[in-house]
Amino acid sequence: MSDGAAWLDLPGPVRPGEELDANALDAYLHDAIPSLDPGHLNVEQYPSGFSNLTYLVRVADRSLILRRPPPGVNIASAHDMGREYRILSHLRPVYPKVPEPLAYCEDTEILGTPFYLMERVEGVILRKGIPDEMVPSPVLTARIADELVDTLAQLHAVDYEAAGLGELGRPAGYVTRQIEGWSKRYEKAETHSVAEAGKVSAWLRDSIPSGTHASLIHNDFKHDNVVLDPADWSRIIAVLDWEMATLGDPLMDLGTSLAYWIQGDDPPEVLSTRLSPTLWPGTPSRADIVERYARASGRDVPDIVFYYAYGLFKVAVIVQQLHARYVRGHTQDARYASLDEGVRSLCGLAWQSIQKGRIDDLY
Repeated sequence: MSDGAAWLDLPGPVRPGEELDANALDAYLHDAIPSLDPGHLNVEQYPSGFSNLTYLVRVADRSLILRRPPPGVNIASAHDMGREYRILSHLRPVYPKVPEPLAYCEDTEILGTPFYLMERVEGVILRKGIPDEMVPSPVLTARIADELVDTLAQLHAVDYEAAGLGELGRPAGYVTRQIEGWSKRYEKAETHSVAEAGKVSAWLRDSIPSGTHASLIHNDFKHDNVVLDPADWSRIIAVLDWEMATLGDPLMDLGTSLAYWIQGDDPPEVLSTRLSPTLWPGTPSRADIVERYARASGRDVPDIVFYYAYGLFKVAVIVQQLHARYVRGHTQDARYASLDEGVRSLCGLAWQSIQKGRIDDLY
């Protein structure tokens, strides 16, 4: 691996159909952010991610991040920009691993949809399929994994009432609502039959643990949603993509993270649909991640198969929703065309975990 600063996360050209009105944005920015110096506005887009769209906006020597929903979605649900901006605003004073929010615009006359801006955090983001020379050593890979888990445990320890986020969600009954909600979302987005999806959904409804806890949860915590210090990759300097954050059972958050933690002994069809870089030498197993979280958080971690199966099912539903957008003509993004195979693989892995009663050595 070469010098960390050489691998800063960089944007590219804006994808066709996802352009921003530069003139309207320029006029808005100088009204909304008075400290912004006059200068040429340049807009690029980050190519990764399947949900809200993320742009790098440069004005003079200032770099801002703009977030907006993708075309053809219900902005009142998971793509609520005002909600995401409010989370960042309240969380920033008590959880420093949050980018500084700058402005929120609900006026759809500007860009056709609500959006918000935050300060850019310059750093390294690890994704699957990075160049071989960027892959960290086994020792550093293990340290990054430890930092991921510790950062998640730190988030779960935030006093959300003191942060002014007590109204963000309804912790009581959260697990039941999630199982019912994701099952209904799958039914609405279904474009092809996956037998294991129904089996997993039914098992989850019948296996809800009792006595769950409540904390602030991120709901999409994984490698490419954190920014690493360019000078020390074992230090996370920012957590990104707070669109699904809420109050609920922290083990549901852990389960979602585990769903992204694909291992080398998982079946080939699962390996091919992995969304995170968890196959590098030095990467701890899913069981190791659970043990580390228990130590870092001071929590017991019972019923881990339930939480892991939930995480896999939830990710499968999100993937199915994205595939349905392509099938139904709401997007032309070619990345969405073959996501149905990922749905089948994730649900199959969840069902195998349920059958085996464990989260490792499933095949």
